[in-house]
Amino acid sequence: MGKKSLFHHAPDIVPQKLPKGISVPDLITMMGRTCFEARNVQRAASLFQRMIDQGDTIWLGIAGAGIAGGMGGMVISLIEAGFVNVICSTGAQVYHDLHFAFHLPVKSIHPNWDDDQLRRHGDTRIYDIGIREKETLEAQDEIIRQFVRERHDRLSGAPMSSWQFNYQLGRWVAETAPHPELSFTAAAARSGVPIFWDSLANHSIAMNLARTDYEGLPVQLSAQQDIVHSAAIAYGSEQTGFVELGGGGPKNFIQQTGPTISQILGIDFEGADRGIQIGTAVEREGSLSSCTFGEAVTWGKYQHADEANLVQVWGEYSIIFPLLAAYVTDLCQPRALANLCDRMDAMVTRLEAAR
Repeated sequence: MGKKSLFHHAPDIVPQKLPKGISVPDLITMMGRTCFEARNVQRAASLFQRMIDQGDTIWLGIAGAGIAGGMGGMVISLIEAGFVNVICSTGAQVYHDLHFAFHLPVKSIHPNWDDDQLRRHGDTRIYDIGIREKETLEAQDEIIRQFVRERHDRLSGAPMSSWQFNYQLGRWVAETAPHPELSFTAAAARSGVPIFWDSLANHSIAMNLARTDYEGLPVQLSAQQDIVHSAAIAYGSEQTGFVELGGGGPKNFIQQTGPTISQILGIDFEGADRGIQIGTAVEREGSLSSCTFGEAVTWGKYQHADEANLVQVWGEYSIIFPLLAAYVTDLCQPRALANLCDRMDAMVTRLEAAR
C-alpha cells in the first residue's frame, strides 16, 4: 500500500483563463496560482500590502538606473500615499531624477548603437536611455553647483548627513525647477521622507561638490551621521519593512541598520521584521549583497528566516516594481505621512539614550 502524498494539503493548480479588462490585483492573484517567479511576485505583493496596512516603517532601496529610465513617478506615487517612509538611493539616481524636474533631455532609445559614434556626437547612454552630455549632464552639473551657491548658508558649518543635503536639495528643486512634480527628491522633501545615499563619493553630485569646494563653498558630509541617523530610524520604529530594488550599496545600507544597533552600539535589537528583495544577482559568488534573506538573518539584519515575511523575487525590477506599486495603490488606503525628517532629532536622542 502506497504512502499518503506529502503534497496532500497543497493547493491544486488549475489553469485559469484571462478575463478581459482584468485588474492588476486580480492578475497578480492569478499569477500566484501558477508557478516559478510569478508565484513569488504574488507573495511579494501580498507582503507589501501587509507592510502598509499593518503600519510598518517602510524603507525603499533603489539601485541601478530605474530613475533615469523614468520610474521616479512610481516612487512619487508611493511617497505621496504614505507607502514609503525612508529611502536609500545611489547618488546617481538623485542626480538623474533632477533631469526631469529641470526639463533636460532624456530619450528612450534602442540599445544597439555604435558607441564610438555616440561619443563623437556628444551622446551618452545607459542601455536604452539616451542622455546628451552637454545639454543634460553639463547643464545638470551647473544646476547642482547653483544649488550649492544659493543654499550654502544651509549646507555649511557642521558636517551633515546625506539625507539632510537631499532634503535641502529637494526643497530648492520645489522652489526653482519648472517641473518639480516630476522629481521624487522634491516629493520626498515635501513629505518629510529622508533620502540617504549609499555612498557619499560615488556619483556626479559629489563630483560637483569637489568643484564647489574649490570655489570656496565647502560642504562637509558625514558617513557616521548617515549610519547613526539610519539606525535611529530602525530603532525608533515599531515595525520595519524593507523593499529593495536591486542589490548593491542601497540594499546593504538599509540592512546594516540592525547590526549597527546590536553589534556596534551594543543595544538589544533583533533586526527588521520583513523584507522584499527584487534582483537578478545570484548568491553563489556573493554579488547578491548579503545573499539570501536567510544569510541576512545570521547577521542580525532580519529577525527570523520566515518565508511569509521575507520574499525574494528573482527578476529585473523595472518589470516587477510597477506591478507591486500598482497592486498596493489599488488595494491600500493612503497612510498619514510619517515625516521622519522632522522627527529625526528625537529618534537619535532615543537611540543614544539606549546605549
